[in-house]
Order: sequence, then structure tokens, then C-alpha cells
Amino acid sequence: MYLFDAAITPPLDLILGVVLFWLLIGMAGVARSRSLRFVSRVLFPMGAAGSLVLAAAALYAIGAPTAVRVLPLGLPDLPFHLRLDALSAFFIVLVGVVSLGVSLFSAGYFRRGEGATPGLLCLQYHVFLSSMVMVMLADDAYLFMVAWETMALSSYFLVTTSHRIAEIRRAGFLYLLIAHIGAIALLLCFGVMHGAGGDYSFDALRASELPVFWASTAFLLALFGFGAKAGLLPLHAWLPEAHPAAPSPVSALMSGVMLKTAVYGFLRVTFDLLPTQIWWWGVATLIMGLLTALFGVMFAAVQSDMKRLLAYSSIENIGVIFAGAGLAIIFHAYNNPHLAALALVATLYHCLNHAFFKSLLFLGTGSVLHATHERSLGKLGGLIRNMPWVAGLSLVGALAIAGLPPLNGFVSEWLLLQAFLFSPGLPNPYLNMLVPLGSAALVLAAALSGYVMVKFYGVIFLGQYREEKMRTARDAGAWERVALAWFAAGCIGLGLFPMAIILLLDHVTLPLVNFTLSAAISGNHWLLFAPVAAERASYGPLLFLLGITGTLLVTFLTVRAFYHGRIKRGAVWDCGFPEQTSRMQDTAEGFGQPITQIFEPFFKVRRRMPDPFSSHPVYEKSNEDKLWFWLYLPIARANERISSWIGILQHGRIHLYLLYSFVTLLALLLFVH
Repeated sequence: MYLFDAAITPPLDLILGVVLFWLLIGMAGVARSRSLRFVSRVLFPMGAAGSLVLAAAALYAIGAPTAVRVLPLGLPDLPFHLRLDALSAFFIVLVGVVSLGVSLFSAGYFRRGEGATPGLLCLQYHVFLSSMVMVMLADDAYLFMVAWETMALSSYFLVTTSHRIAEIRRAGFLYLLIAHIGAIALLLCFGVMHGAGGDYSFDALRASELPVFWASTAFLLALFGFGAKAGLLPLHAWLPEAHPAAPSPVSALMSGVMLKTAVYGFLRVTFDLLPTQIWWWGVATLIMGLLTALFGVMFAAVQSDMKRLLAYSSIENIGVIFAGAGLAIIFHAYNNPHLAALALVATLYHCLNHAFFKSLLFLGTGSVLHATHERSLGKLGGLIRNMPWVAGLSLVGALAIAGLPPLNGFVSEWLLLQAFLFSPGLPNPYLNMLVPLGSAALVLAAALSGYVMVKFYGVIFLGQYREEKMRTARDAGAWERVALAWFAAGCIGLGLFPMAIILLLDHVTLPLVNFTLSAAISGNHWLLFAPVAAERASYGPLLFLLGITGTLLVTFLTVRAFYHGRIKRGAVWDCGFPEQTSRMQDTAEGFGQPITQIFEPFFKVRRRMPDPFSSHPVYEKSNEDKLWFWLYLPIARANERISSWIGILQHGRIHLYLLYSFVTLLALLLFVH
């Protein structure tokens, strides 16, 4: 049952209508720029209604025939080409379902005096949503780049909402700089695929026959350009800076959806626009993905800022997604469509799962931030007493991202692990060694992710208050609770009904790798999910849930029946020390210490030891990114030197400028002759 009749209003037209509706909402916000109540209570809920319609239309379009349109916009003789197929529809569903929850949360989140005026924030927010949808609808390089740059600029303004703070301005500049470096790579990628042809549409790129060298060049440029937007190593530096700077709803949108636009673009170029796939493309993507995943989860484990921790966790999950895409390229290049489809389904499923549980966690931290005005884990604690709604719903997200069944994070990671483990002997001996190592790296990343979530949830919500002001924290409001519940329900539903999701994803994988998993799934019992064969591996999420529920129920009834009334309550044993304070609890730094010691060569550790004779000793330690000092700072210093040399030429004297022009003209004449 859908919200529209496709015979009357085709999905593509309805999606374009939602984009226009969002833009009108943004302009209405500017018209009443300072009316916080109107923007939050009227415009953001209207935007959420548009998101619901968008998600429904895109969901219908996944199984519908491909739709195309040509809009009389753009430049003369350069109209905008649109295409809605299964791949773009799937990612538009992500935009719809995530923006639905984030818009509802925003209706109760934003306060007066937080950076930009409410109306301007509303405009930037809805332009950001519209541009992401247009990126996925674009069927030519021109519209794609226009929408891509609009997405980058609108998200930059959202990141720098509190632009009066110098640290936030620096984070926004770094984000915009790396985004434009990636955009240059994408322009070159489309230029290579375009060649000398006069048609800039994606249909012309699909029909072109690129030599292997130029196809590989285009692929590497795409990996670099989309990797910059996604946060792949070594282009990740903007992500842990931008997320703490942005408002929490913006962080949820950027992590839940914007990073996936890079995944969409990479899949579009690799599996659709390029004429073939080569095995080493997959190896390069797989290695970059696994390195990014391990890097992200290691740095997440040592963070003491809750939003920075989640930002590094996003890097880890993006690495897992690109590792799955790399594995799909390898299998497709070696003509193994079954495992290529399995790896691609795992990749797409994890995109969907990450959108739900990471949005839930970012919004949960937003509620904590508003209630306590603290981001530092060292000052939080015990909030489960004051914020039971946020604590309970955030627990669902923490368990999901940790990969625990029967929630959604387990399903996609389990599917990807099956693709690693069930791969037959590939005709390349080096790949036969690499694939098992890849599975080990994936398991290590998943285990460390669980470790990170124990730290995240335990330090924020459990234990005693670390500061007295935590006692006055208030739970989230009604709008925020509805949004958090929406994402928590998604984490549960996507984990309990994987077969329905995979049958939907088959429409996406079929045109990309010419294979689906429906035959393997439909031959099994409806309670068992076996992506390859039931005798090799199967998983029953509903059975697992029933087992957990039954065990807990039996334990509860047994204790109540046989031990009720016999329990003797007393003070908790405390090793002979009667004065228990929050200083005795595990801290964020304490949780991260084992990871720091094991992986210390990967960190730049700075320590400030206390003075033994000081009456107030202070110990400080920070774990910094070596790549920042090895890569980014040398580039910045070299740029400053070059700029200073070029600045020598700028003296403001007309006779010097004429001399430079004359010398340049002589050099060109000599070069021509």
C-alpha cells in the first residue's frame, strides 16, 4: 500500500515535487527568518512529511522500470538529464528515511541564539537535502557536479552554524578544502570518460569504449574523489573535525546520508559507467577500505569527546562499506556473479544500517549535549537516571553498531563475512592470501567497534554523576523522542526481517552484477536466512530473538519463584574503602589505555606529567593522528612558502607587471618556434 498512485503521478515526478517543496520550505523560512517557533514547529515537520513521501516514492521506484527526464534548465544546449533507476532509488530511500527522523528531531532541538538565524538554517538544511537527491537523480556530468557542489556548499554553511567560534570556522574550511579537492578529481574523472566526445550525458559514457589505461585512470580518480567525500584514508582529516563542529542533526545527516552519496557515486561510476571491472581495482578498494576501518575504530577507542568518537566510528563503517565494494569488484572481475551479488548486497545493507544506527547515536548525543552542555566524556556519567528515554533508545543504537544480533548491524557484517569466507580459490594466489586476511581485519574491526560502544554508552549513561550539574539534566522532548524511536525501530526491523530487505536489494544488484540472491533465499525455510546455502551457513533472527527473550523470561520466573523473599539486601562490597565517588569509575581515558598501548606506533601520543610536589597535580594525554603531521602539515607549509614566493611578484607597480607580461610573451614566442 503506497502513498500515491504511480499511474497518476510517476515516482520521478513525485520526487521532483518533494525537492521543489523543500526549496519552498527553505524560502518560507527566510521570509520569517527570526521566528523560531514557526520554523521549528511548522516548517521542519512539513519537511518531515516531504521526506515520508520521498521515501515512499523511491521505495516504489526500486522495483519499477527506469524513468528518465530532461529538464529545460542549466545552460543553453546543456539541459539537465535525470534518471531514476534501482540504484538511485535505493539511495534516495536513505535520504527520505533519515531526513524524516532528523527533521522531526530538529523540530524540538534548535534553540534561539545558536549561530545562524532559524530561517537561514532552515533554508540551508532543505537545500542540503534537495542537493543530495539531485546528485542521485543526475544522468549527466554537468548536473551531477552542480548538485555535488551545491551539496558541499550547503553542508559547509550547516557545519559552520556557530561561525563565531574560531575552531568551528577552521573545521569548516578544512571540510570545504578537501571537498573541493575531491570535486576536482571527479571533474577529471568525467573528463577522462568523456574523452573527445561531444555528449556529456551518462548514456554517452556508458556507450564509450575506453582503453584499459584510461578506464583505470578514471577509476582511480573516482576512488580519490569519492573517497575524499566519504572519509577514506588519507582524506579523512575533515570528518573528525566537522562532526563535532556541526549541530547534532547536521552531523546525523552528514554521517547517515551525505557519506553515502560518495558510495553511490563510486558504485555508479564503477559498475555502471565504466565498461568493465579489473581485479586490481577491487584489491585497491578492499585494502583502502580495510585500512580505513581499522584506523577509524582504533582512533574511536581513544577519544574523550563523544561526537569525535562517533565521527571516527563513521570512518570505520565507511571503510567496511568500501571493503565490501572492493570485494564485489574482485568477484565480478573474475566472473563469480553469486559472490559479487552477496558482497554488493552486504555493502548496500550496511549503508542502510549505518544510516539508522549512526543517526540514532548522533541524535542521542545531541540530546545529551543540550541537557548537559558537555561533550567531554570525562564530565558525563549517570545520565540513565535523568534521561531514561535517551538512554534506552541510544542503547539500541549502541548494540546495533556493535554488531550484536538480532539487530541490524549484525546482519550486514555477517553477510560481508560470508562473502569473505565462502570465496572459492580465485585464479590469483596473492588474492587467495589477501581474502582471509581481509576477513580477519573485518572481525577485528567489528570486535573493536563493540569495545568502543561499551566505552561510549557506559561512560555517558552508567555509573555515578561525574559533575553535580548532571543531576539537573532533563530528558529529551516529545519531538526528539519520536525521532529517536523512529531510528531505534529501524535498527530492530532491519535486523529481524533481512530476507525482505535482500529481496528488495535484488532489484539493485541485478543490473550491476547480473545476479540476485532471491533463488538461494527462497529455497529455504522462511525463518532461516541462508545467502549461499543452508548447509553452509544460516541465520534465524526471529529464532534468535525468541531464544534471548525465552532465556530472560525463564531466568526471571525462576528467580521470582524460588528466591523471592530470600534475598538479603546490603551495602555493596567496596574492597574495604567506604567512600565511593565518581573518581573511582572507569574513565574514557582508562577505557582507551589498552588500545593506546597496543597500537601506540599508530598514534602521536602527547603526555603532560604532573609535578610530584604540586598540590593540584594535572595529568594530560592526547592521541593525535600521525597523518596530520606527516601529510597535511607539510603540504600546508609548502603552500605557505609558494604563496610567499608568489607574493614577491605583487608589489603594485605597473612597470613590473608590464615587464612580466613582456617576458611571458617572449617565452611563448620561443616555445612556438
